[in-house]
Amino acid sequence: MKKRSIVRTLTTIGILIGAVGLIGWVLTNNKKKNEAKTAVVAQSSSDVVVKVSDVQTQNIDLDFAVNGNFAPAQQMDFASENSGRVVKILVDEGSRVRRGQTLAIVDVGTLNIDLESAQANLENALRDRQRFENALKTGGVTQQQVDQARLAVQNAQARVGQAKIRVGDANVRASINGIVNKRYIEPGAYVSPGTKLFELVDVSKLKLTVNVNENQVAQLKVGDAVQVKASVFPDKSFTGRVSFIAAKADAALNFPVEIEVANAGSNIKPGMYGTAVFDFPGQAPVLVVPRSAFVGSVNSNQVFVLDRNTARTRKVIAGRIIGDQVEILEGLEAGEQVITSGQINIVDGSTVAPIEQPKSLTLHP
Repeated sequence: MKKRSIVRTLTTIGILIGAVGLIGWVLTNNKKKNEAKTAVVAQSSSDVVVKVSDVQTQNIDLDFAVNGNFAPAQQMDFASENSGRVVKILVDEGSRVRRGQTLAIVDVGTLNIDLESAQANLENALRDRQRFENALKTGGVTQQQVDQARLAVQNAQARVGQAKIRVGDANVRASINGIVNKRYIEPGAYVSPGTKLFELVDVSKLKLTVNVNENQVAQLKVGDAVQVKASVFPDKSFTGRVSFIAAKADAALNFPVEIEVANAGSNIKPGMYGTAVFDFPGQAPVLVVPRSAFVGSVNSNQVFVLDRNTARTRKVIAGRIIGDQVEILEGLEAGEQVITSGQINIVDGSTVAPIEQPKSLTLHP
């Protein structure tokens, strides 16, 4: 029993000695690593570690596609001009109509009475003028009385014209070519001024309304040809033209753009989803730097350029912001290096230890 106890004790002591030795070796090894790191830091204590990137000439892919909804080129809501009862409706929903075509007839008896009264007054005014002109030749009336009679004729003619317009407005006529999309009235209904009668839409041409950002809108102009696709016809392409570009951005800082699309056969329906594909071939390469190269922000137009191991400030003129890259118009040349990280710790003339960033390829807006 005593021998077993002695063996156990010796084993435990051996394990403890091994553990202590292992801990000592780990501590010694960590100390050596820390001393090596400290030596490196001490060696470069006067140099600020910064990241740098080459000033590059790259191709910018400005092509983009945006989605929107098709809307009719023209849409008109027709309302009643006068009060009266609908006598006859000459079109129905889905009917194609032409400009000037009568859509409905409204009975406005009082307007016809007004027209007859205006015509009777005109006839009396004409007879009075004739009598005054004849009497003027014999000296029975003055020139002033003749002039008043002539003025009365003109006023009567104006009232007749107005009465005819009111009677003409009683018959509802289309002011555009299109299709009756909705009919709001029935025969026999009584309408008042402002009562909605019909909704007409012209779908021979459509508008595709899309929103683009500031970089994209800078590439567009009214009249540009645009390839358009409809979601329900994935294998077909349509040709459109930019017909409108908003002069002001909306609340989301996007610019509404309208594209006019010919709709032969009325295949595309207003309300469908569409995609406008903007293609800008033959874009010339431009000089770019990372956005992070600018001191503070792009608006500062200031970067640090690496001159051997020295940081030098440089004023530049920035162009378009494309993703994380910025176009440089003036101030830099291809092959120079700009500092992209660590600018907060340096000033003009600071000694730096540069670390290069990986180079990028084609840029996309």
